[in-house]
Amino acid sequence: MKQIAIFALSNFPLTFLIIGLLAAFLSLAFKRVQRFSGRLQEEIFAFFLLFPIGFSFFYNFIMHVFFGDMAARFIGWQNSPFQAEVGFASLGFAVVGFLAFRGSRGLRVAAVVGPACFLLGAAAGHLRQMMVAHNYAPGNAGVIFYMDIVIPVIGFVLLWMEPRKQVT
Repeated sequence: MKQIAIFALSNFPLTFLIIGLLAAFLSLAFKRVQRFSGRLQEEIFAFFLLFPIGFSFFYNFIMHVFFGDMAARFIGWQNSPFQAEVGFASLGFAVVGFLAFRGSRGLRVAAVVGPACFLLGAAAGHLRQMMVAHNYAPGNAGVIFYMDIVIPVIGFVLLWMEPRKQVT
């Protein structure tokens, strides 16, 4: 059980993605909504914004601001004042994710695009660290690296699939 908890907390973007999908399906099950209705996509997108964006970035905020030494070691870096800056940027993304959970299309675009820029930039930084510094620490080259790519891709797909309202 301890190993599962360590894996879940160390690979929090994957953990929150799985929790978000489970929450979406539970929400639909309790609402007794048809599987293939537009509501399915809406619930998946809403809970994607709440968990893999909102809660995941909030967790990242906590780790970088309050546990900076541990976060730096996990990534394979030295601690620095930039830990807090990454943490507070993560807090901003978390707040936008929470607001976008049931928010407008514009808010949802912001909740996908901002974190996507951050995550794809982080993925490029991790890749550079792997190639130049041979940094294969779990927080640099593990699940975190792949989720830095997967989360933005999923976000853009869900944004693209979101029904657009006709403006008359």
